[in-house]
Amino acid sequence: MTTTMPCDTARLRETVDFVREQDAATLLPLLLPGLDGLELRALVDRCRFSHAALLIFPSAPEGLRTVLADCGLAAEVAPRPSVVVRQRLAARHGRDAAELDVQIVRPRVAGPDGTSRTVEVFTLTVPPGSELAGIAEHERAREHEAHLAFEVERPDPLVLRGMCSILARHGAVAEGGGYNPHEDGTVFYFTAPTDSKAGYRRVELYVPGDHRDVLAAHLAEHQARQPAETLLRLLTGAWTTQALAVFAELRLPDTMDTDAGVDAEALARAVCADPESLAALLRYLAMLDVVATDRRGFRLTELGALLRANAPGSMRPLALMYGGPFYQSFTGLGHTVRTGEVAFDRLFGENHFDYFARRPELADLFDQSMAASSRMFEPLPAHPAVTAASAAPNAGTVVDVAGGNGELLGRILTAHPRLNGVLLERPHAVEAARRSLGAAGRGERCTYLAGDFADVPPGGDVYILSRILHDWDDDRCREILRHCARAMHAEADLLIVERVLPADDSASLATSWDLHMRCNVGGRERRADHYARLLADAGLALVSLAPLPLGAAVLHARKADTPGPDRTPHQMSP
Repeated sequence: MTTTMPCDTARLRETVDFVREQDAATLLPLLLPGLDGLELRALVDRCRFSHAALLIFPSAPEGLRTVLADCGLAAEVAPRPSVVVRQRLAARHGRDAAELDVQIVRPRVAGPDGTSRTVEVFTLTVPPGSELAGIAEHERAREHEAHLAFEVERPDPLVLRGMCSILARHGAVAEGGGYNPHEDGTVFYFTAPTDSKAGYRRVELYVPGDHRDVLAAHLAEHQARQPAETLLRLLTGAWTTQALAVFAELRLPDTMDTDAGVDAEALARAVCADPESLAALLRYLAMLDVVATDRRGFRLTELGALLRANAPGSMRPLALMYGGPFYQSFTGLGHTVRTGEVAFDRLFGENHFDYFARRPELADLFDQSMAASSRMFEPLPAHPAVTAASAAPNAGTVVDVAGGNGELLGRILTAHPRLNGVLLERPHAVEAARRSLGAAGRGERCTYLAGDFADVPPGGDVYILSRILHDWDDDRCREILRHCARAMHAEADLLIVERVLPADDSASLATSWDLHMRCNVGGRERRADHYARLLADAGLALVSLAPLPLGAAVLHARKADTPGPDRTPHQMSP
């Protein structure tokens, strides 16, 4: 007698293969494509890929043993009742939970590094002719209970809330959960983001122990999440921008500790703020995982520490810029969408470069904000074009065109002591770069030129345009690229750092920046093939494209007529 449908065996075999091949470090970026490096590390350090799950429907109780054996699995313990899945099935199909005898078993599977994992198999026995057959047919077709699971290690309430916040921030939606007293474990379910590439629509955080206090907030979010609430959360996004900007402006991150909480009144005295209003701000930021609470008050999280003024890679300038001039000009987005004109220019009467140049404090803030995303530069010193220039018999030269305060050039010179640098910038930025590179001990290897794009100097082996072309329309981009091409010798390389729009319109930081550039700057983000056409118009050819952190990419170009088999232009998607 057949004790299980053949499709259940095939589904289980597929799940077993998946569990054997995957780990948290590879799965999480697929599951949450928007994760940055810090968030990924935070999740990987706190949880491990535990199992994948599915629900099968044997026609007799002994059918489970048969299907497990067919897949090379053995249940080390007897099946236990599954409270959570039983309740979910009852709610979904309008049945009495007592009618649904859902069991759970977790046979072991070895992961790629030999670590022990499991396949979580839920079973609901459906005898031939049973009125439960409709449930089986529905569930097999829709795979509601198929999910990925990550087990949280060393759990505490702050860790759980922080992990839930990261998942929510990247589009995972609370979808219930529960506490299972039979195994003393708490389950948090999420719906995967719409842009997830992991192949599963549901995610589970499994936490050993009783954590129903944190679970209560998770379940409340699940029950309350309706379309109107979702839209309301989106509509209040401006509040988040301003909350972060004020947090940075008051220098609260520099006042707070990451290890111990401080009460709101003490913080208010330290930054000259109203205690009640400051407490309201901190409670709001706690929902964003920028601060956390403990018995003493509020403490700074790893995320919030990025807003400290002197922190490595500080993002404080970005918070002040996006919460300041660019926030004001975004009120004119409708004008940009209707006319294609730049809202910033309409509001302030001139483009942002001229407006900032006449206000030294804003010019300095803008240059700092450009350097605040310096983490995207980390792989650049190892780019083949840079290492080749460094390895040449004669010391090579890197020319950073409109190189801001020298952040990127300084990184390259630090990584390659044999290279020399040239920085071309506006006069005020040149002075800032001279101070910055001098303080870092790189000033003697750098030449500083005050000028415009027409002044791109000859003699460089590598030319860099870092986040420059997205500031301009196509005609100005062609002009800039022609200036570079004119200065480049036959074997010189051009590296362009930009956020590149995905060819398939999938979710990307570049899509957000495209709207920002059009509204506030007058530029735009582009696809790789668009950049290839602009390069071709300037006599250059796109050689390769490689991803960088923070959603950026480096486009490598050379003169179109440069000979050699390794000079064949090609286009890649980031």
